[in-house]
Amino acid sequence: MKIYRPITYRDAYTSAPASRLRRGAAIWQSTVAVMLLLATGCTSLLNPINGVPAKRLPPQLFASPKNNLVPIDVSLLALEPPRSYQLDAGDILGIYVEGVLPFNPPDAAPQPPPIHFPDAGSTLPPSVGYPIAVAEDGTLSLPLLSPIDVRGLTLEQVREQIRRAYIDERILLEEKARPVVTLIKERTYNIIVVRQDNVGRGGGGGGGGEIRGSSDESASGNLVKLPAYQNDILHALVATGGLPGLYAKNEVKVLRSSKADQRKRALFVQQFYAHQEAASCDPCACPPELPEDPSVLRIPLRLPPGVVPSLTDDQIRLEDGDIVYIESRETEVFYTGGLLPGGQHLLPRDYDLDVLGAMALAGQAIGAPGRSGGGGGGLGGAASVGGVPPGALYILRQTDCNGQVIIEVDLNQAINDPRSRPLIQAGDVLILQYRCEEEVLNFGLGTFFTYGIQQLLQNNNN
Repeated sequence: MKIYRPITYRDAYTSAPASRLRRGAAIWQSTVAVMLLLATGCTSLLNPINGVPAKRLPPQLFASPKNNLVPIDVSLLALEPPRSYQLDAGDILGIYVEGVLPFNPPDAAPQPPPIHFPDAGSTLPPSVGYPIAVAEDGTLSLPLLSPIDVRGLTLEQVREQIRRAYIDERILLEEKARPVVTLIKERTYNIIVVRQDNVGRGGGGGGGGEIRGSSDESASGNLVKLPAYQNDILHALVATGGLPGLYAKNEVKVLRSSKADQRKRALFVQQFYAHQEAASCDPCACPPELPEDPSVLRIPLRLPPGVVPSLTDDQIRLEDGDIVYIESRETEVFYTGGLLPGGQHLLPRDYDLDVLGAMALAGQAIGAPGRSGGGGGGLGGAASVGGVPPGALYILRQTDCNGQVIIEVDLNQAINDPRSRPLIQAGDVLILQYRCEEEVLNFGLGTFFTYGIQQLLQNNNN
């Protein structure tokens, strides 16, 4: 009699076709691979960033180099003084005319003239005579004479005019007319200097990676009195601390105090915002950027080699009420994130900073494993055990019309090829990530290393 026994799971499995076995193995391998990727927290899959390789972007999307800029000759910011001082309104002269200033009776002995010593810091020599100021119209008033126009004259020319006037009016004989004319105090100009480079700064400028916020962008203001022929930009800067520091832009702005220039600046701002408001009504319109104000003089302090600024005396000469403005570089920063320590960092002012330098400035060693606290690694201690450094750096760069371009930098190529190291510009956001294969390799090395240590310890205990 034929006996039937039930078919077991082992019989069904052994009798399955070979194709079904291969299909099951493939499914199992795929499941293990997906679980392995998810276990590593692969940021290239969970948080993908689609970037364009740096070599494929046009040059206008890259920052302009600064390494080849050279400082201008600072003597171009100073007026060339004349060989002889020329008088104008506001000058105070020391004048002595024997018998007239002061008046002496014919039978009295002449009085000696007073002597004046200059103030501290003045370069004038001691002067002799009674102080008489040059009027606003440039004239000089003396006893028994009509006002004498002395604007633009030297001291020697004024002395000769006074002598000739007293002789022509028959007040003094020719052999007695020996006036003394000296300069007691030169005219001065009140200049306002506003500087934003002398204010204390917060953290975040170096490798600390802290967001800066302790600086309120306040500025130091100074009212300086500059003597004649020193009323220029260079003397105004020297009187308030020198050339702009590292926290200020490498340029000087001059705002004229005349009413005409003030009206020009007000009209310029009104026209710009009227145009911007009209453009905002069109959803497809690009909001315009604020152009250069034609009424404001901007003088760059670093220029390409061979370029000499064409500055005239009228441009560098400062009048009463003019404002010299040194602007802060608070907005010239870049940001870091991902495996880089999150922070805001100030860009160098006078030299270029590429992606490798920016990583070092943020506190990330080149070719070292990413920090586990950087936000995006998801590896914990496995990355440090594996030792494979992250190889993908993304630069988020703003473009016109509120657009954005993402630049992908292969760090392995960047180390070997300088052309693969784009320069960092203000507003860039740097995000460092592992590639998926790098995370898998770090996870695998870390897992097997940990497993080997455990087996070694177990064998020693046994």
